[in-house]
Amino acid sequence: MKSHRLTQPAAHLRYHDIPGHGAPLVMLHGIGCASSFDYPRLLAEPGLAGRHALLVDLLGHGFSDKPEDFSYTPRAQAQALAPWIEHLDLRGVDLFGHSMGGSVAIELATLLPDRVRQLVVAEPNLDNGGGTYSRALANWDEQDYIARGHQEIIATFGGDNPNWAGSMAVASPQAVHRAAKGLVQGSPVSWREQLLALPMPRYVIFGERSLPDPDTEWLPQHGIAIRIVSDAGHSMAWDNPSGLAAAIHAALEFNACHP
Repeated sequence: MKSHRLTQPAAHLRYHDIPGHGAPLVMLHGIGCASSFDYPRLLAEPGLAGRHALLVDLLGHGFSDKPEDFSYTPRAQAQALAPWIEHLDLRGVDLFGHSMGGSVAIELATLLPDRVRQLVVAEPNLDNGGGTYSRALANWDEQDYIARGHQEIIATFGGDNPNWAGSMAVASPQAVHRAAKGLVQGSPVSWREQLLALPMPRYVIFGERSLPDPDTEWLPQHGIAIRIVSDAGHSMAWDNPSGLAAAIHAALEFNACHP
């Protein structure tokens, strides 16, 4: 695992840099998760195997630092990632983000449109107001959540999803809570509006068990292609890793062949 020292905030981002072929694939995870945990399996699947990939743990999550003087909003996470991308001089990046990571990816592509070749997001937060999970977390007072809410959430929901429980256990409670608040409060320019305005090819992935979703009709009407991962819900990297890897590969190959 590699580390990059940020100046704003003063903290280390940590990431796996998996050598391989093709454009660098930067992968961003959802709230309470970690790319270093979610995505290595995907890179063993046909389509992504042998691909150059960077699996970065967002601040407050996984192995990255967990500064207390940071807002953890999608915009702030993207602003922390941008100098890392520039420091590595990554160009022609294929960017993937899941859930909250999808919103971060949209913000990052907005900040660095000349460096992002293609954008693929899986069930991202597109609108202000958050989802059921982020709203439930954001309803807690921050100090109460840090003191007992984080462990209560893990105990309540972790029995049926030990992978998620393990990721949540090493995430900063403060970071998770602030991230949830950021998703609920949203962005002055919504992630949906930002996604529509981006110049690069864009693709949105849904899990079959998350349907019906009106965006499966709305997005194609606005020039954004979609793909469905069978036998998967929102946690598609765990539900069907081979299906998600195939969907990412298909999106990138389709966009490369249809500029």
